[in-house]
Amino acid sequence: MRTMSTPQSEAQPTSLTQYTMYSVFRRPPGAPKITELDAALRELDEALAPNEADGVIVRGFYDVSGFRQDADVLVWTHGEHPEALQAAIRRIRTTPLFEQLDLSWQVVGVHRAAEFNERHMPAFMYGKEPKSWICIYPFVRSYEWYLLDEAERSVMLRDHGMRGSAFTSVLANTVAAFAISDYEWMLSFEDDELLNIVDMMRDLRYTEARRHVREETPFYTGRRIETAELPLVLRHVKSLEA
Repeated sequence: MRTMSTPQSEAQPTSLTQYTMYSVFRRPPGAPKITELDAALRELDEALAPNEADGVIVRGFYDVSGFRQDADVLVWTHGEHPEALQAAIRRIRTTPLFEQLDLSWQVVGVHRAAEFNERHMPAFMYGKEPKSWICIYPFVRSYEWYLLDEAERSVMLRDHGMRGSAFTSVLANTVAAFAISDYEWMLSFEDDELLNIVDMMRDLRYTEARRHVREETPFYTGRRIETAELPLVLRHVKSLEA
């Protein structure tokens, strides 16, 4: 089987407006196996080809199998125009590798000034290289949070941010999702070591700001993969040929 690399996304976006889409797919039981895998990978290549012209960046494909019963592959894309993201995921879903998959979870967010730091931007907007592991999840504040005194909120957010900043290798990506999903915020964290993400998330529980959390699940966690690994992750083959 030929080797095909995951599209890279190290280039810094040219626009300060960036929409981002997380799409989680699951191969349902009984779905037929694909026998012409090289052709299927070529079709995926062709489906990804228009992305550059449309301003869509594929941050990565991720193996999320084994962590949850409803997930095998996560696709993360971002770009300036939401309609371009819609078109990109439609093209992916028409390919043989994806057309038989169930879309089990999907959220879109957009970069807006963060409530704790107006200069904060997601790591992917700084042109940071994708890391090996990712954890994504939605986030909803308590109703009372937005009625608190601004100074009180600032103290709690500063403490929360300082705890997170101790984990210097972790890349943070926070985008607003209110009005375009069922959540207020969408978060993802990247690191080359999964334990760093786990330890950071555990540490962030010990802050006052967490008293004002209404929802912060589901979690989807996985490893960034090359597209050539998709047949293995989706159980079309038992191993990859050398």
